[in-house]
Amino acid sequence: MVLTDAGQALYEGVGAALQMISDTTEQQVLRRARARLVVSCIGSLAERWLLPRLAGYARAHPGFRFELRVEADPVDFARHDIDLRLAYDPGQYPDHARAVLAQDRVLPLCSPDWLARNPAAQGMAQVAAEDLLHTSWGPDFGSLPGWPAWFAKAGPPPPPPAQGFQGGSSALVLDMAREGLGVALGQALLAQDDLAAGRLVALSDVALPLGHAYGLVWPQARARKRHLAGLVEALQASAG
Repeated sequence: MVLTDAGQALYEGVGAALQMISDTTEQQVLRRARARLVVSCIGSLAERWLLPRLAGYARAHPGFRFELRVEADPVDFARHDIDLRLAYDPGQYPDHARAVLAQDRVLPLCSPDWLARNPAAQGMAQVAAEDLLHTSWGPDFGSLPGWPAWFAKAGPPPPPPAQGFQGGSSALVLDMAREGLGVALGQALLAQDDLAAGRLVALSDVALPLGHAYGLVWPQARARKRHLAGLVEALQASAG
């Protein structure tokens, strides 16, 4: 079949239009891919601190999309296509770009409700052993500070051993404190929003630093990816 001159012109016009649509669609897909970040984080930090800040950044930047993964260190950036990692001890990643997020610390935290039900507890010296909440840090964080280390630094004699409530993560123990179950030796960074909102209060200013800082880690090759630098800056500012 041979096209007429008019048919040939129509064919070429339709072909050009279809190619333009294809190119435009491909460009939109590429733009969306560049605006999407795969963010990896350890569990408690993701649940208690990171997600609200990712949501806030997304509201301020309508084109931004993220995938949040919860996983333990170490991670393989290349194999799992990770753009940004929030890590405990960023020194685990010497071949990547790194920035300090925060040097976290633990201190005694409880809910206003618990304090109202225990008016004699004006300080840690008046807290009964069974009201101390305990964190099971797990094998990856087994060296993190607990109540014996806190009492050794703070001065008041520790209460006699007792089995209070125990939680399997620092985030869970903060939730237990917020529910009025007792006093947590809680991470200040993870409790940042609850402290600001008055859902938790500190029973003492004495704090113990964690063994390592939290850090932001990303592959050097992805440093110019859209939103990465802005998100790093926003997270550092929020950690204060």
